[in-house]
Amino acid sequence: MAATNTSGRRKTSVARIYMQAGQGNITINDRDMKSYFANELLENIVNQPLAILEQVGQYDIKVNVSGGGIAGQAEAIRLAISKALVSDNAEVKSALRKEGFMTRDPRMVERKKFGKAKARRSFQFSKR
Repeated sequence: MAATNTSGRRKTSVARIYMQAGQGNITINDRDMKSYFANELLENIVNQPLAILEQVGQYDIKVNVSGGGIAGQAEAIRLAISKALVSDNAEVKSALRKEGFMTRDPRMVERKKFGKAKARRSFQFSKR
């Protein structure tokens, strides 16, 4: 496999990855994945596309991720890895699409409106 560059986004997080064949090392912002994501659930989110295709440990992945929180970053990385796997082998696209890993989640935080306390919550109303 030749080295592949792709990117993925989720909320305000942007992940850029560099993937090549290797021993399964995943480096995020020059840190090991286990030290970057303290929660094992987030590590599983990142590994989901590789686990579905039974390719865990076959690729070295270097990630630069910025913006958002750690959950959004994990999902941005998952999308980028899915795109890289498809660019390497187009036959896996249907399996990844079936799991929902090829779709960019469009949900964003709704903006606050003037005259309101939050995006939708109004200020307390007193009749008298």
